Amino acid sequence: MIKYVATLPSESVVDVVGTVTVPDQPVDSATQKLVEISITKFHCVSKTCAPMPFLMEDACRPDCGKETDVGEYTGEEKASEDGLVRVGQEVRLDNRWLDLRTPANQSIFRIESMVGHLFRENLMKKGFVEIHTPKLIGGASEGGSEVFKLDYFGQEACLAMSPQLHKQMTAACSGFERVFETGPVFRAENSNTRRHLCEFTGMDLEMAIHEHYDEVLEVFSDLFIYIFDGLNERCKSELERVREQHPFEDLKYCRPTLKISYAEGCKLLREAGIDQDDYEDLSTKNEKKLGEIVREKYDTDFFFMDKYPLAVRPFYTMPCPENPKLSNSFDFFIRGQEILSGAQRIHEPDLIEERAKAWDIPLEDIKSYVDSFRHGAMPHGGGGIGLERVVMLFLGLPNIRKSAWFPRDPKRIAP
Repeated sequence: MIKYVATLPSESVVDVVGTVTVPDQPVDSATQKLVEISITKFHCVSKTCAPMPFLMEDACRPDCGKETDVGEYTGEEKASEDGLVRVGQEVRLDNRWLDLRTPANQSIFRIESMVGHLFRENLMKKGFVEIHTPKLIGGASEGGSEVFKLDYFGQEACLAMSPQLHKQMTAACSGFERVFETGPVFRAENSNTRRHLCEFTGMDLEMAIHEHYDEVLEVFSDLFIYIFDGLNERCKSELERVREQHPFEDLKYCRPTLKISYAEGCKLLREAGIDQDDYEDLSTKNEKKLGEIVREKYDTDFFFMDKYPLAVRPFYTMPCPENPKLSNSFDFFIRGQEILSGAQRIHEPDLIEERAKAWDIPLEDIKSYVDSFRHGAMPHGGGGIGLERVVMLFLGLPNIRKSAWFPRDPKRIAP
């Protein structure tokens, strides 16, 4: 039997029958250090028939130093400072079916699965209904130009940038009031960074507002605390497996979630010597710096800002009644990076058309959307969450490709 086993290539699939025993000393070279199997039967189910592109031992080796989680991603790898062999990100992705076998990746994607489960679980308890909206649409879902265009039987169409328009229809105009969806989101954005993908998983919700748009903020705050608590309680072993290869600090978060206004966030940046106008959008660099300032001042890695400038938000965003230059909108952040963008939406068709014209969006492209508000629509709001980015930042990973099953970026469309 020993001779037969020795002839099998690494990573072959085998069936083993035996007795589980406790060794006299921990087996440090094995993943299960406190047990052994005394083998009585051994069968090969599927033999590896091609050379391994890398050794699994090298793919499991702990990170050497901490990479940045912002900025350009080129795919180039630096030599390890300790001289040990490590498998580069691009080689991993070229052979993703093998890379997913590592204990860290097994844990990352079980954690990601749990995020989706906790998202549904929390919202179902709050009376939300799961919806499924089309990903083939006419025009652009949010009036943007960065869409994947295609021919739809002679008509111009595109892949949806979000379920935005349809989730508004169902929540505000169709009587469901509280809806959510988990599904693919497509962005034809030529961004080769560590935090952008051309296709990712969106977790969206939309809900009717009865008194004030703060109702939406409260739902999101409770939702994220529920997810974070759930991961810490239900995924303890998975978190430790990730930490063994990709060391990270536990996420700090408050109850309730820290809330600051956009103007307050800009003021914090200026007090730190950074140029930031109250009516200009935050750059990625300034977002990251604000996250550091908030962590030092409030001892939290998780917070949100509201009352963003109207000029930097989508056309359907409700203007702030107190200041027409601002909007009833918000972003949530983890470790200084945005993971959720949301707002109260406009539910009056004349105002929707006015704002669409300001964005140079052809009204014929959004006719069915505007028409859905002509028969009575409830005030409403919601937001969209990027699943992969939440997992990336919760685990302190340096690259969103580590939290995407099969990443799609401007340079990768396989496997």
